[in-house]
Amino acid sequence: MEDVWSTLKRQKYKIVGAHSAVKICHWTKKSLIENRVCYKQKFYGIESHRCLQMTPSVAWCTHKCLFCWRPVEYNEDTPYSYDVPEAIVEGCINAQRELLSGYHGFLEKVDISKLKEAENPTNVAISLAGEPTLYPDLSGLIEEFRKRKFSTFLVTNGTTPDVLSSMDSYPDNLYITLPAPTKEIYEHICNPQIKDGWSKLNESLELIQKIKTKRRILRLTLVKDFNMKGVEEYSKLIEKTNPDYIEAKAYMFVGYSRKRLEVENMPMFDDVLEFCKELEVKTGYKSIDFAKDSRVILLSRN
Repeated sequence: MEDVWSTLKRQKYKIVGAHSAVKICHWTKKSLIENRVCYKQKFYGIESHRCLQMTPSVAWCTHKCLFCWRPVEYNEDTPYSYDVPEAIVEGCINAQRELLSGYHGFLEKVDISKLKEAENPTNVAISLAGEPTLYPDLSGLIEEFRKRKFSTFLVTNGTTPDVLSSMDSYPDNLYITLPAPTKEIYEHICNPQIKDGWSKLNESLELIQKIKTKRRILRLTLVKDFNMKGVEEYSKLIEKTNPDYIEAKAYMFVGYSRKRLEVENMPMFDDVLEFCKELEVKTGYKSIDFAKDSRVILLSRN
């Protein structure tokens, strides 16, 4: 059977050092070729072509989610030694440039000024694959990006509240994924690889509201026939978290998730819209923006 590193390389991940990786985002490509932008640009002003999508923990995770696009079947053990933040940041920027170099051969299709800017990214999304909080110097990594004038996104599954509570540096945008309204649904859809995953997630939800950062965002990844129910239970968890924003986003039928789910499990935009209407009634949050092509709706109390 093909090992995880060979699989990731075949999927156009650029491996950086011993455990990090970069992959050009779908929306970076769309921005360069079609002048279309990611919902993060629409919602938060993050330029799609200048976003570096990376992870410091490409092959380690505490979940094996049904909806994950990566090959979760290949989870690796965490290593005994780790690359330092400076090497990771430098390696990721160089990897982004290398991955973009092929676009110089299609200058009749590409916005050349955007391509030059893309080679000097200004935002990092620390997500991509794996659970980034398993990297032991996450604060140092965020600080290293900040030294280079990057804005920072961090997406976590919330299973490491001890890490979140002890960080010295927090990202500008802190995402936590809420994948289910109840423990039973959570265990079915996320297949946690650690003991007490649900209680650890709940601990992180309570912790998030105490963290001071620019935006605290609760991400609901919605999978039809799995977790688009229990709005009352969702509302209680949202109340406990008190996020600045909620992103309700449809699961997308891509990557390795196609081996675990069916295309019918991918909600249409109207399904997400109906779910959000129920959520509005229960939580007091209101829909303030949306992106139909990404099947995502942004909610806020303000």
